[in-house]
Amino acid sequence: MRRRLSRFLRRWRLPLSLLGLVLLGLAVWGFVIEPGRLVERDYAMALPNWPAACDGLRLDVIADTHTGSPRNGVDNLDRVVRRLVDSDSKAVLMAGDYVILSVFLGTYVPPEEIAAHLKPLTARKPVYAVLGNHDWWKDGGRVRRALESAGVVVLENQARELQLGRCRFWLAGIGDFWEGHPQVARTFAAVGDDAPVIALTHNPDIFPAIPPRAALTIAGHTHGGQVRLPLLGALLVPASHRYVAGPIDEHGRHLFVSTGIGTSIMPVRLGVPPEISRLTLQGGAASP
Repeated sequence: MRRRLSRFLRRWRLPLSLLGLVLLGLAVWGFVIEPGRLVERDYAMALPNWPAACDGLRLDVIADTHTGSPRNGVDNLDRVVRRLVDSDSKAVLMAGDYVILSVFLGTYVPPEEIAAHLKPLTARKPVYAVLGNHDWWKDGGRVRRALESAGVVVLENQARELQLGRCRFWLAGIGDFWEGHPQVARTFAAVGDDAPVIALTHNPDIFPAIPPRAALTIAGHTHGGQVRLPLLGALLVPASHRYVAGPIDEHGRHLFVSTGIGTSIMPVRLGVPPEISRLTLQGGAASP
């Protein structure tokens, strides 16, 4: 048996060593390097019945900042804020989960501290938000008050008419699918005219309940699966695999799912770097 094992190790030493190096490299990339990255991606989205006055409207979207997760403290939040301030977008939409319930090797950061680091952004452009499941798990009322104290407009089952340059539209903030007691019908009933509607929510699983009246729904929650591998795709999706990441066209209805900034449960990102998504909304043909 010993001889056999020795022969096996001699024969497979090189392949096993290479495999070990590959696994070590993936671990370093997934747990150390990629969670500390920050990419900015542009998406051009063609929306039905999008008015000419709103053609070319640029909005920045972030979600799941989870400040306090590894490689993602308030210093990284400051980096995100600087990028958003420098952007030419007309407004910033935040799709929930600003705090963390728990994450391995993470440190809880109170919402008041997070909100204080958003003030340079709210001083430069309007910021609109909804709450996510982690926010509700850590006292949603407190998170909302903290964000509002920093100038963020929080819309929970509320619709608000916005005027960004020449573009007038409604923003409908829908409560989180799991914890926010979503009231879709009541929120859309508050839309006062036929101007276009953008729905903002946290969990994309509510998308089938969003009425066709919405030109676009924006969500987060999935982190893009946090780990995305060739052939296997996204591995850790806390939502329907129909709604993992990016632009989704489902029977002519449009959804955009942000892959987020931070991490949850396990501090790993592999193939799904933290992202600021820059949306350009158009009425004609466009592709992501």
